[in-house]
Amino acid sequence: MQKIINFLDRVGEKIGVLVSWVAALLAIVIGLDVIIRYIFKFTYVWMIEIEIYLFGMIFLLASGYTFKYEKHVRVDVFYTKLSRKGKAWIDLLGGALLLIPWCYVVIVSSWYYGLSSFMIGEGSPQPGGLPALYVLKFCITLGFVFLLLQGISHMLKSIQIIFNKN
Repeated sequence: MQKIINFLDRVGEKIGVLVSWVAALLAIVIGLDVIIRYIFKFTYVWMIEIEIYLFGMIFLLASGYTFKYEKHVRVDVFYTKLSRKGKAWIDLLGGALLLIPWCYVVIVSSWYYGLSSFMIGEGSPQPGGLPALYVLKFCITLGFVFLLLQGISHMLKSIQIIFNKN
């Protein structure tokens, strides 16, 4: 079980590092856009769309990495007051009853959403916009796959805590 956990955590870590480079690229693109806009008094539609795409990619693809470090939003009424085993039970049941089913629904539906966009060659509706809107739509699927993988790792860690295997 520990090998699976380590593998899933490594995948999540690598994705997090990759997404951090996307964040750096986004900062550069925004900086260039600001310079062009204030010096030359215009902007490009494709540049604004790249900013939107990159932000969406960061948000979607980093969800598993964020979950790994427990930096996600959590409505915490009782959780902090629970014992380590109590927290593990909440995490395990929450993962099994909420996270996995929700990820499944989003992965399946977003796959068809991205695929239909790809099949028609969907691009930006804006003149001068980016040609491949389906790339961003497929990032929904990928982001939830990464979240699911990290959720499985978290659930396995919870099982270890519950059965004192760590």
